[in-house]
Amino acid sequence: MRPKDPAPRRPVPPPPSPAPRAPTLQHDVAAAWAPPQRREPSFYRDAPQQPAAEATAVAAPESRDWRDLIRRAANVAFLVFVGWFVAVLLLIGVYRFVNPPFSMLMMQQALTGTPIDKQWVPIERISPNLSRAVIVAEDGRFCEHWGIDFIEMAHAVRRASDGYPRGASTITMQVAKNLFLVPTKSYLRKIVEVPLTFAIELAWPKWRILEIYLNIVEWGPGVFGAEAASRAHFGRPASSLSARQAAQLAVVLPNPIVRDAGSPGPRTSRRASTIQARAAGNRTASSCVDGRR
Repeated sequence: MRPKDPAPRRPVPPPPSPAPRAPTLQHDVAAAWAPPQRREPSFYRDAPQQPAAEATAVAAPESRDWRDLIRRAANVAFLVFVGWFVAVLLLIGVYRFVNPPFSMLMMQQALTGTPIDKQWVPIERISPNLSRAVIVAEDGRFCEHWGIDFIEMAHAVRRASDGYPRGASTITMQVAKNLFLVPTKSYLRKIVEVPLTFAIELAWPKWRILEIYLNIVEWGPGVFGAEAASRAHFGRPASSLSARQAAQLAVVLPNPIVRDAGSPGPRTSRRASTIQARAAGNRTASSCVDGRR
């Protein structure tokens, strides 16, 4: 026989909800003294709320981008400086045997439209009168120091403290400045000039330093080198300069644009007489280069 189907179960009704409690006196007092609920303006309620961490995450990449850009620019500038410095050191080695075709000062003058008058001559074709006069006027201890004259530097500091500033730049430092650096007055240029000066002193003998100096120094607007200066101011080659003419050329070196070696003023003439007398009485001024002649 087929078993009978079980009888369906009746759904159990949910338990009745408790009847609301009648308000009591204690409840009414608490509600009366409760602080009112603060309702924010509708534009605050409607605006989407952004977590603080997410807002920080959005602002952080912008600041990181600026820092990364500055860091990359500094790295690029450092690499460019290192590359330039290595190239200059290589040129110092090359210029020991090859005459420099130009200097940074010549390039600056050419860019401003000044015509360049230069002619390279070896030191054997430059009058010893000019070598002695230039050493006496510009760097009296040229044959004794290693590029930086600390004794003259101490004198310059003392004179500056007394109110009379005086430069202590040696011939080697002027070669480094005129040949490789932009001729502007700045502490950065001085910092770079010092290692270049020592490198030149290590790589070149004294006669080579003076030879390059006498061939790249400016003796007038666009007039570079002893040969061009001697012909421009006196109409003769550098090998035949007299002691007086050499002294007049040497005295204008601090400011060759204003002073004229061919027709000096009274103050320049007096200074030239002093240099001529000192050079005549100081035969050892160019002793470190005399053996090359």
